[in-house]
Amino acid sequence: MAAAINTPTPEIGTTNQTDDGYDKKCIFCKIVKGEMGTELLHNDGTVSCFRDIHPGAPHHYLVIPNKHVGNCKSLGKEHVPLVEKLVETGKEILQKNDVTDLNDVRFGFHWPPFSSVTHLHLHVLAPVSQMGFMSRLIYRLDSYWFVTADQLIQRLNSMS
Repeated sequence: MAAAINTPTPEIGTTNQTDDGYDKKCIFCKIVKGEMGTELLHNDGTVSCFRDIHPGAPHHYLVIPNKHVGNCKSLGKEHVPLVEKLVETGKEILQKNDVTDLNDVRFGFHWPPFSSVTHLHLHVLAPVSQMGFMSRLIYRLDSYWFVTADQLIQRLNSMS
């Protein structure tokens, strides 16, 4: 199972990726490498977490794989453990920040082409009840542009 978590999925035509899974042009890869000065709230060698620069909720974190993985559309069934690890890490970060009501939390991904960065990233938003109008629209359930982590896992599991 660990191999699936660490398997990078380069995007088609990507030539900037190094052997260690780092894409030299990807801002999230640069954040993981410490090149951007962004505070990492979590880094366990597999995934990292940091605050979203445009928070949609009082607690808005991004959880990403440390190795460059493309967007949701580049994932296969073998990536389910990775997505589950992203969610698990998001829950841990929320607990460390005293968010205990997991019924008022949203875990999800923007569906391409609606993702601003092509490095896979899970949005962790809490409390959902305190999100403003625009955030409710941008991170809207059952939309063409946002898919929950559970929906993505279901979709990946249904692949042959």
